[in-house]
Amino acid sequence: MKKWLIPVIIIAVAAIAIYSLTAGINNTAVEYEENVKASWANVENAYQRRTDLIPNLVNTVKGAADFEKETLTQVIEARSKATSVNVNADNLDAAAIDKFKKAQGEVSSALSRLLVSVERYPQLKATQNFQQLQSQLEGTENRISVQRNRFNEAVRQYNTYIRKFPNNIFAGMFGFERMSTFEADEGAENAPTVEF
Repeated sequence: MKKWLIPVIIIAVAAIAIYSLTAGINNTAVEYEENVKASWANVENAYQRRTDLIPNLVNTVKGAADFEKETLTQVIEARSKATSVNVNADNLDAAAIDKFKKAQGEVSSALSRLLVSVERYPQLKATQNFQQLQSQLEGTENRISVQRNRFNEAVRQYNTYIRKFPNNIFAGMFGFERMSTFEADEGAENAPTVEF
């Protein structure tokens, strides 16, 4: 065997091994990144479902002749703001997620005020349409929670993968960056005080 052939074979084997390693790291990171994007789309879908229910709820509540118009206006305005906030799945950084979360928090707050106000209208609470909408909203809130948890798990898996050695070396070269999770609002760890 010729002496020059041994180094060529060693270099070729090393090149194939490095290529396989980097291609594997890149492909897996892409797969995890796409999983995060799909999970984010499911989060947005769950919030969109809630947003779509709001006009029906508002119209049902408007039927109560002396219902507080200010509360309805707040719900409508919060819905409008929330639908104007779009987060690109390719840019899931903390600022974008925080902006989205803030807009959705305003919707949640306005809906809470609306549902508390409804307590003073027993005839409205008794209608089948209102009861169905309230039930759908509760189910949607549960879906939102589930989708946020799935999104956070997908982000955790992706972030863990790109931070492990030697993946972190190649992930940086290929442009993979850490993504932010969907975190609870400040003060959410404290239970609210309920007074009767």
